[in-house]
This record gives sequence, structure tokens and C-alpha cells, in this order.
Amino acid sequence: MRNLLLLLFMTLLVSCEKSKPPTPFQAIDVSWRYAEEPVDFHLTDPNGKMRRLSDFKGKVVVLFFGYTHCPEICPTTLADLAQVMRLLDKDAEKVQVLFVTLDPERDTPKLLAEYVPSFHSSFLGLYGDAQTTAQVAKTFGVNYEKRGEKGSYTLDHSDGTYLIGTRGKPVLLSPYNQRTALLVQDIKLLLQMAH
Repeated sequence: MRNLLLLLFMTLLVSCEKSKPPTPFQAIDVSWRYAEEPVDFHLTDPNGKMRRLSDFKGKVVVLFFGYTHCPEICPTTLADLAQVMRLLDKDAEKVQVLFVTLDPERDTPKLLAEYVPSFHSSFLGLYGDAQTTAQVAKTFGVNYEKRGEKGSYTLDHSDGTYLIGTRGKPVLLSPYNQRTALLVQDIKLLLQMAH
């Protein structure tokens, strides 16, 4: 009898929990972080033009934080994102990849203009001063820290990629090295949600 009551009690506990519908996305849903207020930033592109996230409304924005001297994670991610763009084919026109440098000290506008589009011609590098960079990184929960000597340092940094829906809400966080086919699938879903 005691076991039966215990089983009944456990069943009631489980049924009282709010059940979440399964997400159709492969990446992690982080939309809850930005439920209170819309996220935006003010960063500069290599031509000196001030850019905001809202400039890209109507497109899925793929937002990645890194630096050009990065030995592995950043070039790998950018190469993967270039592959994503190729797989998207015509849908790639509705996607904007933004690379935000965490190293404005070394990542000059000229370097960003050469490095970032070398992966895909539509990719855009953005930068701010040290304070702006820190603020934008904090907004997106990106951590970074210098390691090593002045001039030859590296940066330890968060390595996920944000997928932001066409209405400017950060929706998903794709982990480093997620398969390109899964990224393509998530981007296509975000594009479908826009209609």
C-alpha cells in the first residue's frame, strides 16, 4: 500500500510540472535572456559606418565574437559559416554574418576589412573601443580575457554563435563546432518564422 501511495504521489508531482513543448531547433534557445528588452549595439564597420543590430532587420543575423589573431576557434567558425552560406544557396541573401572583434587594439578596420570577407564576401567585421566592446560582449554573455605578453597575447573567449531572428530578437546560441547542416536547418526555420 505504501509503495502504491508513493507511486501515486510521484505521478502527481510529474504531472504538475509545466511541460515545455519540444523546440524544433538544434541550437540552444536563449530567447528568455532577452525577453525584457530588445538587444542592440552600436559598433563600427571597417568603412567607418556606425552599425546597429536593428540595421539588419528582415535578415537572420549570425553573430560571432572573436579576433583575427585567434589560432583555431575563430577561423574554424568563420570557415564553417562560409560553408553554411554555400549550403543556404539563395536563402543566403536573407542572412547576415557579423564578426565582432574582442581585440580592437590589434584588429584595425583595415585588418577586419581584409580578414572577415576572405571567408565569404558578405561577412562583415565590426569593432568598438575597449569599453564598447566590453559592453556589447556583456550584453550577449560573452566572456574574454587576455593571456600572455603585450603584443603577442591571445584571448580566451566564449565560442558560441548567436542566431538572431528577422525581428531582431536573439533566439539561439549555437555551440562551437556544431555541424553545418544543423546550423542551416536552424537558419531556415528562423527564415520560415518570419512569414
